[in-house]
Amino acid sequence: MSDLQLDPDNSIFYLHRPPAREGAPTFVFVNALTGSTDHWEAVVAPELRKLGFGTLSYNFRGQDKSTFSRGTDLTNSLIVDDLIRLLHEISPPTPILAGLSIGGLYASQAYSRGASAGGIVLLNTLREINPRIAWINDALPHYVATGGADLFMGLMMPLLTNPDFASGVRSNYLTGPYSPLDPDHGHANLMRNSVDTHWDFDWSSLDLPVLSITGSHDRVYRDPEVIDRLFALLPDGRREDWDNAGHLIPLERPERLAESLARFAAEIEQQ
Repeated sequence: MSDLQLDPDNSIFYLHRPPAREGAPTFVFVNALTGSTDHWEAVVAPELRKLGFGTLSYNFRGQDKSTFSRGTDLTNSLIVDDLIRLLHEISPPTPILAGLSIGGLYASQAYSRGASAGGIVLLNTLREINPRIAWINDALPHYVATGGADLFMGLMMPLLTNPDFASGVRSNYLTGPYSPLDPDHGHANLMRNSVDTHWDFDWSSLDLPVLSITGSHDRVYRDPEVIDRLFALLPDGRREDWDNAGHLIPLERPERLAESLARFAAEIEQQ
């Protein structure tokens, strides 16, 4: 484990393992706002390393073990800047940027701004901010401010995940009492600034192989008509729709995800 020190008060925590096989790509995992390297490193990253692929997981500033200076707004632009800098510093061979939810948007924005990539993976990313999603996005910072991540996840988990997974974690969240999250906490900062994320991305500009995976049990962000339309804009897209997963694919179906990522990487490696 390492830290990319940006300055005395700001750093990015990351875990990097280069490929074990010459010519193999490196997966760069881009978190969701409440994500962690733990979500990738539990199953997905180790399984890919067994097959000889490289892996790079990291936490945004404001997430676990990554630091930020007081008064810094953890915005869309800052998160993308950090990803570009991390890729430049480590220079992983043939990076495949794999982003969960908003992480897929950040990965795509980084590529559009010149970051090197051999492919992009979008996990429940494709969406438009309609009034329903805008309401949810605007409400999440208030949930976190009122009752912390436990309240937020307790409210959202049954809407985000498949029934078996939700049932298995139910006792972790419906406990209470809930405590407000310090507004200076990283998660509060990320949530507060997330409402200004730039979702009007030109998906047709991704002139590289893209794999889009969508879980049908995502009852918050999934809009089939929108996904169909945005996916059709991808010049070189592959699509998988999973009926046994929701929004949190790396946690719900990690083994299946590792298999899909490995197939995608093998295709890129052979080009």
